[in-house]
Amino acid sequence: MKPSAPATLATDLPASADRPAPAQPTDAAPAPSGALPLRHLLLAVAVVAVWGTNFPVIKVALAHLPPLLLATLRFALAALPALWLIPRPKASWRNLAAFGILIGVGQFGLLFIAMTRFISPGLASLVIQIQVFFTIGLAMAMSGERVRGFQVLAMLLAVAGIALIGWHAVTDGASITPLGLVLILLAAMSWAAGNIVSRAAGRVDAVGYMVWSSLFAVPPLLLLSLWLEGWPAIRAGIAAADWATWAAVLWQAVGNTLFGYAAWAWLLARYPAASVTPMALLVPVFGMGSSALWLGESLPGWKIAAALLVIGGLTINVLWPRLQARWRKA
Repeated sequence: MKPSAPATLATDLPASADRPAPAQPTDAAPAPSGALPLRHLLLAVAVVAVWGTNFPVIKVALAHLPPLLLATLRFALAALPALWLIPRPKASWRNLAAFGILIGVGQFGLLFIAMTRFISPGLASLVIQIQVFFTIGLAMAMSGERVRGFQVLAMLLAVAGIALIGWHAVTDGASITPLGLVLILLAAMSWAAGNIVSRAAGRVDAVGYMVWSSLFAVPPLLLLSLWLEGWPAIRAGIAAADWATWAAVLWQAVGNTLFGYAAWAWLLARYPAASVTPMALLVPVFGMGSSALWLGESLPGWKIAAALLVIGGLTINVLWPRLQARWRKA
């Protein structure tokens, strides 16, 4: 699982996991061309690799822990003890609470439920990227902007990929079921709504925003876990959890959240978004590849075709405005 830049929108939105707004720019000077030097390029690749490979890691944790309990632990560890070390960002309590609930309960709660047995990790890493287009749609509905031609083409490609996945959900159900597709699409919609909320917060500290908003995800997730999963299942899951389970839980908070968001925000504070955000297109590549390598998830032709369609749509959405701007300057 992106994961999942509140202060950016439309084509500047990363294509994976929940992304907090970039930190305020620092005095560090970017390369004259805006290109990332090798060490920073490798850092960006490391971040998207962490976000992509997190999907099979989630599956490891779900082998023993109920999904809503796992989500509760993820956000509890993301908030504590960092809450006492990182100052509260300049965002209202209402904004932090809304983002925390949308991302914690809506995005990750539904994602984890879907990944129990309704969708494979690799497909989950791909389908949830549709949040980019949900975000654009919500933003346009709120601002009254018109859809641009390249966005229509990008959406059509992505929708074709999702339709192909939906067809196989109905016809075979091996890697995804209809319920799994619905849950992931709802998770993507919640992520998109979280992007809109976090954009309203303005340019705030990325890590602080993620840490403090995580605090608001914990109570509803815990209550839902107690209500829907029940104390016997929670107790049994904790008792059965081994070192790999707890390592996967810890990775959700430390690797995926704190390292991932901090490094991504650091890069966005030093380089143009056009140089950084396209790297997020690699998240489903890492997600599907690592799921195949680690978990033995099959990659038949239809999955590869669906991935090419969705990633193709995301690529057009992210890169077309940059290319158009270069052509105009030429």
